[in-house]
Amino acid sequence: MKRVITSMLFGLALNTAVAVADNLDPETLVRQTSDQMLAVLKEQHDVIKAEPERLYGFVDNIVLPHFDFERMARWVLGKHWKRASPEQRKRFVDEFRTLLVRTYGTALLEYTNQKVNFLPLRMAEGSNDVTVRTEVIKPGGASIPINYSMFHRDDGWKVYDVTIDGISLVSNYRAEFSAQISSAGMDGLIQRLVERNAQSGGT
Repeated sequence: MKRVITSMLFGLALNTAVAVADNLDPETLVRQTSDQMLAVLKEQHDVIKAEPERLYGFVDNIVLPHFDFERMARWVLGKHWKRASPEQRKRFVDEFRTLLVRTYGTALLEYTNQKVNFLPLRMAEGSNDVTVRTEVIKPGGASIPINYSMFHRDDGWKVYDVTIDGISLVSNYRAEFSAQISSAGMDGLIQRLVERNAQSGGT
């Protein structure tokens, strides 16, 4: 899972300028903002290493506003979403978002000048669902295929899943969380996420 999140971070970080992002097609949005992220990581790498606590705010403000966490949560929980109470759903979405913030933040420290190549976009005219296909080129020339599943809402294109080297982020978490729900229930899963996030946050 750590490798999946790390690769995803290197491939994508979306701009907080939502008003501008609304007017961009999905490929341009990913291309421009991934270039921006790579530039920021290069410029701020020493600062981030010296003050790791800055990572979480950086990720929360720049990357995650362009993910649809409720949609992701529905798919991650599957049948358990329907059985969960409104309060449990809200708590899960909040902790799931925090989990990704913490994981992304840690992954930033592993940045080593990866490059991103964009593959031809296959998108039907008028479609509101598309996959942006990219490859992250690691030092030495090895590549990791990364596909961003996106759909268009009133406030612009949003990511609802990321597939890295054939592994779906949503499917990966779904298997992990389903096992935890089976053993500890929905409240048990949420509590484990709370503890996991607190530990990774240094609290």
